[in-house]
Amino acid sequence: MRRAGALLLALGLMPALGGCGLHPLYAGGGSANVAQGLAAVEVGDIQGRSGWLMRQALSDRVGAAGHIAPRYRLDVKLDDRLEGLGVLANDTVSRERRTLRARYQLVDIASGNILLDATAGSDAGVDIVSSEYATVAAEETALENLTRVVADRIVTSLALQLRDTADAPPAQKSPEEK
Repeated sequence: MRRAGALLLALGLMPALGGCGLHPLYAGGGSANVAQGLAAVEVGDIQGRSGWLMRQALSDRVGAAGHIAPRYRLDVKLDDRLEGLGVLANDTVSRERRTLRARYQLVDIASGNILLDATAGSDAGVDIVSSEYATVAAEETALENLTRVVADRIVTSLALQLRDTADAPPAQKSPEEK
């Protein structure tokens, strides 16, 4: 009886979900405005090993809908830091913190306008063990994982910006431009 009541309540609330204001970001699949906009993003070169990893991660994510002639350019600057956290009595570090921060700008190639200027970042802890190889491997794995997390955050931000740009009415030309 309790189960039937919960089912009836859920069915009764379903019509209210349509008016909640949530809209699917990728409605329409690969032909949607957001997917097409992301496919038209060209990722610029990023310095260093972390930059190479970030560029690869971003290119994989924005190019998922196929390759289109670039309309936007994504400029990214990374700040990759590795700092010691836990210090033992003998002044050796027992734990490190790897932080990856990205400042990125989405630029309209045709006009040179900056459509989005934002930052994204994440951090991870790394245990220092007696094996130097294991420590270096853990630091590199942390960088790879952080790169994926930050790339996902950047692409989500780009998708929201491109959705809002696609939903905006076309700009009216001023009398001087006509």
